[in-house]
Amino acid sequence: MKKEKFNIIKDSCIPLPLENIDTDQIVPARFLKATTREGFGENLFRDWRFDEQGNKIESFVLNDPTYSGQILVAGKNFGSGSSREHAAWAIADYGFRVVVSSFFADIHKNNELNNFVLPVVVTEQFLKELFDSIYANPRTEVIVNLPEQTITNTATGKSETFEINAYKKHCLMNGLDDIDFLLSNKDKIESWEAAR
Repeated sequence: MKKEKFNIIKDSCIPLPLENIDTDQIVPARFLKATTREGFGENLFRDWRFDEQGNKIESFVLNDPTYSGQILVAGKNFGSGSSREHAAWAIADYGFRVVVSSFFADIHKNNELNNFVLPVVVTEQFLKELFDSIYANPRTEVIVNLPEQTITNTATGKSETFEINAYKKHCLMNGLDDIDFLLSNKDKIESWEAAR
C-alpha cells in the first residue's frame, strides 16, 4: 500500500453522481478472496465497468477518457452496505486519493482513511455545483487542502471546510498507518513503561 504524505491535491475529477453506492457495487463479493491489497483496483466498480464477457462498457465514466484525475466525486451515501475493507483497497489501488460526497457510511469512511484515501464531506449544494462544473468542463480542477481542511471548486471559486479526526489528519500528512504511528512514538512508550 502506498503511504504517500498527503498535503494539497489539485486535480481534475471523475464524476459518479449516483446515490447509495454500496460496497458490493464498489467491489463485488466474488473478488474478496485475496488477502493482500494489491490488484483490487482492476475490479473497482467491476460490474459497471465490464459486461459479462469482460468487455468494457464504454458508457461508464471510468471507461470514458473525457474524465480523469485522482478525485472521485460521488453521490450521497457513499460506501453503504457491508463493512468490507476491500472496497477502500479497490479505491486506493485504482489511484484515487480523494473521494468527495455529501455523506459517507461511517465504517467505509474510516476504511478509506486507513488506506490513505481522504473522504471529504461537502454540502448537497456544493456537491451539485461541483458536478455541474465537471460536466461543463471535464478539466475542471478541485483543490483539496488537508492542512487547512478546505476544498475549492476552481471553476466557481467556492470553497467549503471539511471535518477530519485530528489523529487521522496527522497520519495522512505524515504518511503513517497505525503501526507506523506507534513505532514513531516508541521512545515515549518505552520511557513511560520504564517510569512505571
